[in-house]
Amino acid sequence: MLPVGPVGDGETPEQAAQHVLAGVPSGLPILRRVVVDEVQMRRRKIITHILVTGPITCEDTAFLSYRDPRAVLRALPTVRAIAELPEDARARALIGLQALAIGAVAHLEAGTVQRLEPVASSGRGGAGPESLALTFQSEPDQEEACTL
Repeated sequence: MLPVGPVGDGETPEQAAQHVLAGVPSGLPILRRVVVDEVQMRRRKIITHILVTGPITCEDTAFLSYRDPRAVLRALPTVRAIAELPEDARARALIGLQALAIGAVAHLEAGTVQRLEPVASSGRGGAGPESLALTFQSEPDQEEACTL
């Protein structure tokens, strides 16, 4: 499950993500937003943002804390994390990886792609899907997940 939290008034999703998972002295290495999914519920609209981070090692995750102390944080390789997501979240995550690969932000409505918005180059060169949203990748040659 990906950590979630509200985006406050005047706050960007990137800033809100730093509040959901805290503890890394330099903050989460957020690269950019890759998906915005809007779903109209009966009384309110739910907007889900998926953000991509740079690589986070098992050692880095030792400092992380989630805002709900009852939660158990696990660092999983991206492929394994996607496999464990519920179907709707998995679809959003895969769309996010595709958007990352082509340099875009995917705008969805209830899980269906409505448009793609190109993202200006960050100068990093082709940033690959090192980690997805707020899921964490262990070292590339490690097969085991980190339990925090």
